[in-house]
Amino acid sequence: MNSNSSQSPRRHFLAAGTAMAATSALSACGSNDVPATPAPVTDTELQSQMTGKLHAQLGDAATVNAIVPVMMDVGFTWSLPSIPAAQIDSIVAYSFGNRPNAASGNTSSTGDNQSALPDPGPTNEALADAVHRIYRLKPVKIYAQWEIARFLVSKYRMGTDVLTSIEPNVASDGTIVYLSTVGVALEVIKRAGGAAAMGNVAVVGHRDHAKRCILTSQHAGMKAFAAKEVPLPAAYDAQSGQPWTRSRSLYLVHDMYAQMNMQSMLATSRAFPNG
Repeated sequence: MNSNSSQSPRRHFLAAGTAMAATSALSACGSNDVPATPAPVTDTELQSQMTGKLHAQLGDAATVNAIVPVMMDVGFTWSLPSIPAAQIDSIVAYSFGNRPNAASGNTSSTGDNQSALPDPGPTNEALADAVHRIYRLKPVKIYAQWEIARFLVSKYRMGTDVLTSIEPNVASDGTIVYLSTVGVALEVIKRAGGAAAMGNVAVVGHRDHAKRCILTSQHAGMKAFAAKEVPLPAAYDAQSGQPWTRSRSLYLVHDMYAQMNMQSMLATSRAFPNG
């Protein structure tokens, strides 16, 4: 038996072992050489881990027990309460970013001094499309922030008998103040003649903004939900005039900050209702 033939079985074994190792490594990384997503722990397990970690850091069980549920809600809960479109009585649509133009310059959500409105942009067109799909399932009164309302008028020919556009505030000197999510909710309720008059509200917003839109609407007094049959748009506009709405990683941090602020105000008002 020559030397080549005597080493052949060993070589085959080594080659097979290398292939098996490579296959194992690739399967662990997923099909695109990206580490596979680990199986999620349960909410109970996650909360237990967070509690243990924070207790080690803070050494204060009462404080940890107070803040862990808030962290669970803000950071790890993104599902939306929903109802069938057949059960809704009105629609409220919140915009998401916009695009500056030559007349408007760069814009932000509050307080910029501008002489002209920016362009609504493609994300708000997608939101208008979602509003229209819900409206086709259940024709009801629509309250939409102006960026969305522009498309509902130009693309779907909606009139004031159906659509109420929530416009920014323009001062006598031309300063434009863009309403916050809370400001839009309060203005909608005012224009509708009260939250009770709106019945069940289908909230339309960017998918990552929608949780806060619904919470804000509920805190303002609306019975707010997502419409079960219509998915909400999730794409981001890299040309948005609001930098935090250009990518998901930027926006989610912004949204969690805003949710934390809401939670802080609610906790403070519950602890000290008389100020």
